[in-house]
Amino acid sequence: MIEFSDVSVTYPNGVKGLDGVDLTIPDGQFVVVVGLSGAGKSTLVRSINGLVPVTGGDLTVDGESVKGAGRRKLRALRSDIGMIFQSFNLVRRTSVMNNVLMGRLHSTGTLRSSLALYSKADKELAFTALERVGIVEKAWVRASQLSGGQQQRVAIARALAQDPKIMLADEPVASLDPPTANQVMKDLERINRELGITTVVNLHFLDLARRYGQRIIGMRSGKIVFDGTGEEADDEVFERIYGRSLTADDVIAKEPGAIA
Repeated sequence: MIEFSDVSVTYPNGVKGLDGVDLTIPDGQFVVVVGLSGAGKSTLVRSINGLVPVTGGDLTVDGESVKGAGRRKLRALRSDIGMIFQSFNLVRRTSVMNNVLMGRLHSTGTLRSSLALYSKADKELAFTALERVGIVEKAWVRASQLSGGQQQRVAIARALAQDPKIMLADEPVASLDPPTANQVMKDLERINRELGITTVVNLHFLDLARRYGQRIIGMRSGKIVFDGTGEEADDEVFERIYGRSLTADDVIAKEPGAIA
């Protein structure tokens, strides 16, 4: 379980990223966080694994406080949390398999991983992760040869190879075309459903949020202004979250055959 108790984040320049956030995310839930740029959604997601330090209140993950955690505690925490970024963060000059195996660094160690001395079990986990995102046939292809959507699916496989309890995704489809964005979201949804991994995803596109969010958290100026289901999140709700009328840029084109 992830629990925010009156959590605030103030950056060194004085900007407040989170302002008195109270939020509980139970095990296994699929949560989508929406809001304008600067609303605090990336700060919320990145505070869960300590990438952004909490400056007020308390944030606990699986009963352990993240606030003020030292290097060793943060390393242990992050070993249980997979992270997916908008920019993929792959090593493009090496193979897909090597990129996915980097998800085993927390258990393999720097020396063994630098010499590619991964165990048979690690390699099996990596293959299984690639199978889950439907890209196992690309295992020995260099990451630089993949499309953006394929690279993001490799990034998901890398996070899966950690054998995580929690999956965080910070704008994972922002740079993808509509069909590919839907495929990536379907992968995340299926992984959550089949493996029970708690999943927290930041999205800008409101139709994707409605389609895939089991629960939607709306943020504005560092505060939670909506917490409900996708069915409850109609256009009026999103206008309240965004503080303005909706535009064409707030939705992604629907995949072929999709139902509105």
